[in-house]
Amino acid sequence: MTKEKIKFKYVPVIVFLLVLLPIFAIAFLFQTSLNSDPEVEENVNENIVDTTLPVINTTIKPVTPYTNQNVKIIKTYYDYLAEEDNQLNSIIRHDDTYIQNTGIDYGSDDIFDVVAILDGTVEKVSSDATTGKMVEIKHNDNSISIYGSLSEVSVKKGDIVNMGQQIGKSGSNELDKDLGNHLHFEVYNNGQNINPETYLNTEQKIKREN
Repeated sequence: MTKEKIKFKYVPVIVFLLVLLPIFAIAFLFQTSLNSDPEVEENVNENIVDTTLPVINTTIKPVTPYTNQNVKIIKTYYDYLAEEDNQLNSIIRHDDTYIQNTGIDYGSDDIFDVVAILDGTVEKVSSDATTGKMVEIKHNDNSISIYGSLSEVSVKKGDIVNMGQQIGKSGSNELDKDLGNHLHFEVYNNGQNINPETYLNTEQKIKREN
């Protein structure tokens, strides 16, 4: 009888240790988390806000792909709706083959610097005996600018370039060697070849991080 009383006396203690004590521990930890340092939370929230850069749309007018004011248009873009005289000046003759010009050719007696018309990323740099050295730049308005007939290239694939930054120098090629020293310039917007002169004279919507 004595042994049974002794065992029964320790039952509440055992129940407390096995059931109530874990509950109290969980409640204590929960209360501690609620009372955490507000300054730490504020700093964490500020860091999250500071590293979030909203993307905004802005408009900007591209620059011409050259800086030398002596550079002139020597062959225009072939426009199906243009007058006949303009269309005749937009034909490239190569080995008795006539090709409609898909860009604009800028020429000068002297070699001139070629610059990026907008901020962008260099997508391609190539060299061909027929068309010369070429640079392709992708911009944030879904457009691509192409700079051909270069004698020198000062950028490489993957480079981030700024508007007005020099990317090469004018030169010549075999396709339209009659033009002499020049830059062949093309623009594609949403995959469609467009008149570069119209594009350069129109403000473009650019996506930028604020």
